[in-house]
Amino acid sequence: MSRINSNIPSLVAQSRLGRSNAELELRLERLSTGLRINRGSDDPAGLIISERIRSDIQGIEQGIKNGERASTVIATTEAALAEVNDLLNSVRALIVESANTGANSKEERAANQLQIDSAIDSISRISNTASFGQLKLLDGSRDYTLSGVSANAIETAKVHKASFINTSQLDVEVDVLGSAQTGNLYFSGDITPISGELASSVTLEIRGDVGVSTIQFTSQQTLDQVVTGINGLSALTGVEAELINGDPNSGITFKSVGYGSSSFVSVTRIDRPQDPTDDAWETFRLPDGYTPPDPFVWTDPNLASASRDIGTDVSALVNGTLARGDGLNLSINTSVLGVDLLLDETFATDPTQAASTFTITGGGAVFQLGPEVSALQQVNIGVGSVAASQLGGVLTQGTVQYLSSLKSDGDNSLEDSLARNDFTAAQEILAKSIDEISVTRGRLGAFERNVLQTNTRSLQSAFENLSASSSQIRDADFAFETSKLTRAQILSSSGTTVLALANQQSQQVLQLLG
Repeated sequence: MSRINSNIPSLVAQSRLGRSNAELELRLERLSTGLRINRGSDDPAGLIISERIRSDIQGIEQGIKNGERASTVIATTEAALAEVNDLLNSVRALIVESANTGANSKEERAANQLQIDSAIDSISRISNTASFGQLKLLDGSRDYTLSGVSANAIETAKVHKASFINTSQLDVEVDVLGSAQTGNLYFSGDITPISGELASSVTLEIRGDVGVSTIQFTSQQTLDQVVTGINGLSALTGVEAELINGDPNSGITFKSVGYGSSSFVSVTRIDRPQDPTDDAWETFRLPDGYTPPDPFVWTDPNLASASRDIGTDVSALVNGTLARGDGLNLSINTSVLGVDLLLDETFATDPTQAASTFTITGGGAVFQLGPEVSALQQVNIGVGSVAASQLGGVLTQGTVQYLSSLKSDGDNSLEDSLARNDFTAAQEILAKSIDEISVTRGRLGAFERNVLQTNTRSLQSAFENLSASSSQIRDADFAFETSKLTRAQILSSSGTTVLALANQQSQQVLQLLG
């Protein structure tokens, strides 16, 4: 049957031609953009996944750039600290030279002091001027700010890192569990026929963590005189003496000048007594961690005969975590908190005192190293001031002394000591300053090597894998698309031809009219 109102073959041909043309346009679009997904209708699920991956890729790419910039900041900081290290080493050489008073004139030592003053001023100048762009690096602006530090409990507190997760400030609680102790040996004052005096001549070898010296005492010398003699050698031995309970009849306590396991005291009789029965010299010690009663009593059953005793490091909890003790010093390094503390002597030796708390109110340098802005992908690190007034905090002469005290002008509490050629305190301050700078450089180096570099390598690996995943989902396969394009071209051409034939078929009805 022939109809002209409805040309069904033409409609079918048009529909198929439209599909072929749409297919052709799709292949041309993919080949021209290089993407398989150009709009949501191309692959709705693939679009959602690929956009999430693209977002991750952008974050990771920026994290890599942040890490590289952070490495540059750390390298700049470390270079400035290296200069400070060199200056401190030069100051040490000058102090050692100045201590050679027998071969250097007063004028030469004065010239050395001028060089020391200049070097210390240069250290403070580096502290104030070292910068990266507009960021000051060593003036203390990148250090943490503290509040509520009790001088009766904590002499100095240096925070290296603090994580402010879900909080704007961080409380730090220090609770002493075990007291810091010096090495202590006890000699009884009533072991001799006459209390408070030596029964016979003795030659003692006094040994401490500083050195060893020998001293001789004659019979009937008072224990007061023994204490005076021992204390006269403290600078050479690191051992000092005092009367037990302030009473010569009670005896003598020999103790190390410093606290902790690195300090010790040894008192040994090295002469051979003329009388074989002479046993008038014997020293005793108490168990580690045991605090003797006040006043001291000789009836304490814990006393044991000994000629050597080692000090005990302070033991304490910092925010519930057992900190590492070293004499009066505490240090802790966790994922949340890194801090070094120098405890007050009374606080560190009395575990019965209440815990001391201070607050880290802010500060520090925050490095964003991950693709997401969260505390878990940030690293907090503090770099304190390296000005001379902040370096080398050593407990000397009852107060904390800093590098600036080595200068000849201004508030110089060590001036009297240097005037009498006593360079011990200066040496300790300088050694502490060099150690602080070296530790800071090592800490920054560890941060760059173990955090920044490993983080960058990890992010680069993630960037490569995510880029491959995104390419797998979004990018067009040119071989596949080209074959589809060829097919679409053929179908479009044949569809056009078929449509023309379908239209011609309706015109053949006119032949029936004659």
